[in-house]
Amino acid sequence: MGSVRARITRTFLSRFQHPAQVVVSGFLLVITIGTLLLLLPASTDTGESPRFLDALFTSTSAVCVTGLVAVDTGTHWSTFGHVVIAGLMQVGGLGIMTMATLFAVVISGRVGLRARLAVQAETKSLRMVDVRRLVRNVVLFSLFCEAIAATVLTVRFATEYGQPLGRALYWGVFHAISSFNNAGFALWSDSLTRFAGDPWICMTAAIAVVVGGLGFPVVFELARGWRRPSAWSILTRVTLGMTATLLTLGTVVLTLSEWSNERTLGALPPGTRLQAGFFAAVMPRSGGFNSVDIGQMRPESWLVTDVLMFIGGGSAGTAGGIKVTTFGLLAFVIWAELRGETRVNVGHRRLPEGTQRQAVAIALMAVGFVVTATFTLMQMTEHTLDQVVFEVVSAFATVGLSTGITAELPTAGHALIVALMFIGRIGPLTLGTALAIRERTRRYELPEERPIVG
Repeated sequence: MGSVRARITRTFLSRFQHPAQVVVSGFLLVITIGTLLLLLPASTDTGESPRFLDALFTSTSAVCVTGLVAVDTGTHWSTFGHVVIAGLMQVGGLGIMTMATLFAVVISGRVGLRARLAVQAETKSLRMVDVRRLVRNVVLFSLFCEAIAATVLTVRFATEYGQPLGRALYWGVFHAISSFNNAGFALWSDSLTRFAGDPWICMTAAIAVVVGGLGFPVVFELARGWRRPSAWSILTRVTLGMTATLLTLGTVVLTLSEWSNERTLGALPPGTRLQAGFFAAVMPRSGGFNSVDIGQMRPESWLVTDVLMFIGGGSAGTAGGIKVTTFGLLAFVIWAELRGETRVNVGHRRLPEGTQRQAVAIALMAVGFVVTATFTLMQMTEHTLDQVVFEVVSAFATVGLSTGITAELPTAGHALIVALMFIGRIGPLTLGTALAIRERTRRYELPEERPIVG
C-alpha cells in the first residue's frame, strides 16, 4: 500500500513540475474553496444556499480580482459572505504562490527551489531573489497601502456620513481591499455613484487602484532608486510612462465625450465632472468601480474604455489586461520598424527578441480570446455588439465594469464569463505554458526565406 501511494504521489508531482502549472492549480483550488464557502447558507442574507453558478461566479470574480457580479454583492450576501469575498480578493491580489510561500516560510523556515520558481512565475520577478524577503515585502507593502486607504475611508464614512464606527470600519476595510487589489467589488448596487462628488472616497479608491496596479517590481525599484531615473529598468520606465500617458489621454477623452451627457457627467457640477472623468479613466486599469452609470455612457466612451481595459495595468501587479508593459513594448517595436532599425531600443537598453515575441504572443492571444468569446456570447443573447464587447473585454481584462447586462446573461453566458475571468487573471501565456507538458528545443535551423508582408 505504501509503495502504491508513493507511486501515485510521484506521478502527481511529475505532472506539475512547471511553475506555471502550480500557479494555475493554486488558483483553481482557491476558487473551489471560495465556491464551497459561498454555498453555505450562512453566506447569504436570506440564510438559504445560493445557486451553484452564482457562488462559482462570485468566487472566480473575487479570486481573479475582477468585480463582475451575477447577484448584488451588498444585498445578496451576508456579513460572512462579504468576509469570504474580501478574503478571496486579498488572496487573489497577492497571488496564490506568494501566500503559499509565506505559509511555507512560517511553518518550515525554508523554501525549496521548486517553490522559489513557482513564486517567480506568479510575481513575474526578473531575478532569482530571496523568496522570503520578496514575500515579506509584498505582503507588508500590500497591508500598509490597504491600511492607509481603510483609515481614510473609515474616517470619512464615520464623520461625513454619520455611520457608527463599526459599520464605517466594515465599509472602509472592505473597499480598501477591493481598491488596492483592483477587484471592484462594492457593497452598493450602484458601485460608488452615490459618492461621485466626494473626493475623499473617489480619489482614495483611485489612488489605491493605481498603486496596486503598478506592479510590485516597479514599486520596489522606485523605493530603492526613485532619485535616479536614469538607472531605472525598462520595466519601470515603460510602466510609468505608459501609465501616465493612458491616464492623461483617458481623462481628457472621456471627460470631453461625456461632458454634455446629462445621464453621466452632464448632471454633475463642472469641478465634479473633472474628478469623475479622471475616476472613469483610472478604473479601466482594472479597478472596476464607477462613479457614473456606465450603461448610460455614449458608445464612443465605451470604445475608449474598451481600449483602456484591454491594455490594463502594470505587470506583476493586481491589475489585469495585456499590461501596459506589453502595449508599450509593442509601440517601441513598431517605432523601430518604421525607422528601419534592426534592433529595438528602449532608452539605453536593447530589447531582447524573445521579449518582443512574448509581447506579440500575449497581444494576439488576447485578441483571439476576446473575438472568440464575443462571437460566442452574441449567439447566446440579444444584446448589441458594443455591449457584448464591453462585457467580454471587462471579464478578460479582469476589470469588472459593465453596461448592466451581467445579471441578464444566460447560464451558458455566465459560464463563459467565468472562464474568461480565469484565463484573463492567469494570463494567456502562463495558461498555455501550464498546459504544455514538455518544452521542445529545435536541434536544427531551417533555410531562411523572407515572405511578402503587407
